[in-house]
Amino acid sequence: MSKAEILMTAPMMPVVADTLDRAFHLHRLWEHEDREAYLSEIGPRIRGVATSTLYGRMEAPLFERLPNLEIVSSFGVGYDNVDVVEAAKRNVIVTNTPDVLNDEVADLTLGLLLATLRKIPQADRYLREGRWLKAPFPLSPTLRERNIGIVGLGRIGKAIAKRLEGFDVSIAYHGRSRQEGVAYPYHPTLVGLAEACDVLIVITPGGAGTRHLINADVLKALGPNGVLINVARGSVVDERALIEALRSGTILTAGLDVYEDEPRVPQDLIEMEHVVLLPHIASGSVHTRNAMGQLVADNLVAWFEGRGPLTAVPETPWDGRRSKP
Repeated sequence: MSKAEILMTAPMMPVVADTLDRAFHLHRLWEHEDREAYLSEIGPRIRGVATSTLYGRMEAPLFERLPNLEIVSSFGVGYDNVDVVEAAKRNVIVTNTPDVLNDEVADLTLGLLLATLRKIPQADRYLREGRWLKAPFPLSPTLRERNIGIVGLGRIGKAIAKRLEGFDVSIAYHGRSRQEGVAYPYHPTLVGLAEACDVLIVITPGGAGTRHLINADVLKALGPNGVLINVARGSVVDERALIEALRSGTILTAGLDVYEDEPRVPQDLIEMEHVVLLPHIASGSVHTRNAMGQLVADNLVAWFEGRGPLTAVPETPWDGRRSKP
């Protein structure tokens, strides 16, 4: 039996390419200068896709070029880089890489929160620039007696909350609905959560439904002692409203790992000494990225072995059908 033909839209780590090369006939889209001509040649033979945000958003025009597509395996727990509505219309399964990155993202979130409050990057620069020789570093804000609000208490949100419990802070959350078996206070509105807290940690999915969820009203409710931490998607925060809130003192500070137009970060944010900016590294350890990559490959292998997808997203649930022979 001939191997199924798979399209990889952008470079991924060796664990993905090596696994797919062994199991399938793998096509590397980025290696071809005339991608349209290449897709015209191979598109009808492609049955699976491995993709990531490096490619951009996988939308109807690419689906059109792949009429026999069965499955899209996307790198990352967020999958707003794939038009899942379009995929569902075409009976295409979409998978992501949940769970394997929960602990890494939660760890980084706590690190970013502490770095933002205690001004760890600024203190490092202060020492390196020789300013400690002239005067002690200024006192910083603290995590003590803070009220923490988590926007999106999913798997990663719960992992963050578990770690925060060790810091003896109060924790509350907002989501689409109250969760059974969760002891943290629930706020049915985001503004209500912001009013009750002085730290907001954003870990909700991206996409049209959460675009600019954190807006000027939410930031105003968070208040002048407020801290925003975003480890979700850049689209969740209204970046212009955030910049204005930071400039005017509407909130105290922010720690950001994600941005609306990555990797382009607004110069206004870069010039702000009191914010902490990271280049989207929440899951960025060798261990975790390899685990995520392996799951991208494993979803495709499982599908074409007839075992079904391992981590299908809710919008394209697996109904028990197998891949075509």
